Parts: sequence; C-alpha cells; structure tokens
Amino acid sequence: MGLVVSHLSIDCTDPNALAGWWAEVLGWERAWDEDPDDDEVGIRAADRSAEWLFLKVPEAKAVKNRLHPDLRPPDGSDQATELARLLALGATPVDIGQGPEVLWHVLADPEGNEFCLLLRTPAQVRADGD
Repeated sequence: MGLVVSHLSIDCTDPNALAGWWAEVLGWERAWDEDPDDDEVGIRAADRSAEWLFLKVPEAKAVKNRLHPDLRPPDGSDQATELARLLALGATPVDIGQGPEVLWHVLADPEGNEFCLLLRTPAQVRADGD
C-alpha cells in the first residue's frame, strides 16, 4: 500500500485571502477557523478527500510553478462557463509557452500561481474510458 497524501502546501503572502479565493473556486470549505493573523490556513473538499494548506512566506512568487493543479469543469458545466467564472473571480490568463492550439487554459490565481482549466468534465472522461 502506498502513502496517503495529507495535503498540498502552497506558499503565499496572504494565506487568508488566497485560501478564501481557492475555496470559492473549488467549492471547498475552510479546514479550521478563520483568523486574519494566521500564517497557515487550510481548505478541504466537503468529503474531506483533499486538503490544501496555505503557508505565509515573506517573498512573492518569482518563477513558474514546478507543480500546479489541473482542474476539470464539474459535471453539468463546461470549460467556457468555468473560464468566465474564474476570470470574474480574478484569475488571469498566463502564457507559459503552451501555444494557441491547446485544449486547456493556463491561468494564475491572485498571487500568480499557475493552474490549468481542462476541457472535459469528469463524466466526459469516464464516457471516453480515459
């Protein structure tokens, strides 16, 4: 049996703000009470299957992420709808050399951390057997 992932840790300058932003994006909940002075803020999926921990660091992000999340539109939605929602929440398009013909969108959160919005929903992936 392999190890179990506890959480993904993300360095940031404002853990409360970034955790709140990602909780809104993912539809997750805070993993513990909100405190504006906290140096660590966690969010988690409602079923507790995943948790992200936001850690305060003094420096701003300076280079491309070595690790980033790939997100799918939820069943019942689509990429265009979710892209519009993410942009309205403050995500920004990022060019990391992906080229214009890819089927995903590369975006950055308010602190510049890259992530991708994929084309297909989980149901579409299951239907295709991928």
